Amino acid sequence: MKTKITSLESNLHTINASNSKPMKPFLFTLIILIAFLEGCSPSLGTVDTKINEAIRVNQLGYYPEADKIAVVTEEPESNEFFLLDTKNKQQVFEGKLSAPVQSVFSDKTTWIADYSDFEKAGEFCVYIPSLGCSPSFQIQANIFEPLGKASLKSYYFQRATMDLEEKYAGIWARPAGHPDDQVQIHASAASPSKPEGTVLSAPMGWYDAGDYNKYIVNSGITMGTLMSLYEDFPEESRQLDLSIPESDNAIPDLIDELLWNLRWMANMQDSEDGGVYHKLTTARFEGMVLPHKATNQRYVVAKSTAAALDFAAVMAQASRILKAYHPNLAAEYLKAAESAWHWAKKNPEVLYRQNDMNKIHQPEIHTGAYGDNSVEDEWVWAASELFISTQNPIYLQEVSVPDSFELPTWNKVSWLGYYSLLRFSEDLEQLPSDLLAAIRSKLMDQANAYVDFANSGAYRSAMGHTAKDFVWGSNAVASNQGIVLLQAYRLSGEQRYLDGALSNLDYMLGRNAIGYSYVTGFGYKTPKRPHHRLAEAEPEKEPLPGFIVGGPNPGQQDGCNYSSKIPDESYTDEACSYASNEIAINWNAPFAYLVNAVEFLSREMSGGD
Repeated sequence: MKTKITSLESNLHTINASNSKPMKPFLFTLIILIAFLEGCSPSLGTVDTKINEAIRVNQLGYYPEADKIAVVTEEPESNEFFLLDTKNKQQVFEGKLSAPVQSVFSDKTTWIADYSDFEKAGEFCVYIPSLGCSPSFQIQANIFEPLGKASLKSYYFQRATMDLEEKYAGIWARPAGHPDDQVQIHASAASPSKPEGTVLSAPMGWYDAGDYNKYIVNSGITMGTLMSLYEDFPEESRQLDLSIPESDNAIPDLIDELLWNLRWMANMQDSEDGGVYHKLTTARFEGMVLPHKATNQRYVVAKSTAAALDFAAVMAQASRILKAYHPNLAAEYLKAAESAWHWAKKNPEVLYRQNDMNKIHQPEIHTGAYGDNSVEDEWVWAASELFISTQNPIYLQEVSVPDSFELPTWNKVSWLGYYSLLRFSEDLEQLPSDLLAAIRSKLMDQANAYVDFANSGAYRSAMGHTAKDFVWGSNAVASNQGIVLLQAYRLSGEQRYLDGALSNLDYMLGRNAIGYSYVTGFGYKTPKRPHHRLAEAEPEKEPLPGFIVGGPNPGQQDGCNYSSKIPDESYTDEACSYASNEIAINWNAPFAYLVNAVEFLSREMSGGD
């Protein structure tokens, strides 16, 4: 209260100095008294509330009981900040900015405004007298529910082979593309029984990223992450209404969406030997047109060990979540998983090397390679999922004790298996105790490192604890870090891990070095030109909502114009920027896990629905 009175006195002295006669002492005292009795809440009309993007906030908002932090990137004239209610135009909270914090990547300095103690619901902005207001945000329960649903519905927008009706797709309705019932066997995938040019059918599935091809390896980590959301939060996941064509049936929407891709994946297995084709693709990327206008010949290309093992892991996990809804399909998928495992055992080092392949076979393939020089991690993941689903200890022979933590990405998937072993550890009597202890220990060590950095970094987030975080798809790094912290919270029950996970969500929704909410359609400043053929083909429309873009990437592999090479600032909102502004199913999956899991846990803690 003292600060409010002092600020008002300063304003009155300014008014007094501008008048020819001094203010009478009685009038001055009366004004001070009225201000005190009214809570000293100056109206927004008396201050400059122009939005200043240098005040970085989560542009969606916060749960009432959660940490609430803004990061200021422009030097203020004083250390005071205020929270203003944008509805009734009143000041509702005041605080002091932190001491300056130095960025580890640049000469940038930040100041921290912490208003965690304020728990009233409403719409607010952070006001700093010399700077203005942050973008407005909400404080309310279930704040991330719409975002969580949109992040999952993004997969519906990526569906191949079907019309997207206006009832479900709104302004993004479109004709079906890629029936994929006339796919040819590429020379690299030919066999005596299926020679080059043989036609097969592999419809359905999701377009992988900004392009229209479908890749088993990248579908692998995507499916594993989304099915883990279901297995970690089964009751909550069953209640999700995603407004998709299957929403009226008796199967949860999340499972129906997963089935769209599972059925495509099942068609990518050669039933004769159990091997799995690496990808379904055109020879080169299509132009920036809608799917039904992208009509070049499509091929299934080369079987690979990585594809077989990723497929085995996915199908084994799918057999568990489908058992209650499609028992026959669940059994079929488990059998397919074991068949792919046996193929991999016979072909343990069939690595996908696109450049070498193109020297031998025509047509040359120049789409996403997803080539992997090591499949040790794929063995761990596949073996873990098969062990859980079959209880056959033979699979444990391929599950090594982890000597470190490795954040999941498409070519590093061992920790997807370790997460699953943790999830079902109480039901796995044959699981070695030293293996389980090592998994827990490495996970908690990594979570602690993230929390320590989040408490001291310039943006108060685990993201950016090293420059290596800012790689191609850095927002998937941030999302997967959040999953680590949520797993640590589920193991320990310690609030600091849940707070850490929320801090990474804050980072992706605006509290970062460039002030973007990196999710299309959600926030004050969001990507408008993602590298996404579905969006770029119709530039007059807003980008499809719920997609997280790749994020800062100082590699800048696309040759677009960037304003900075600084790791956490190396981003450009241009369609040419596939290195920083593309969308991808494997990036959206950990983001969808993070935002939905946080929402589910918040309801659990508040006792809500």
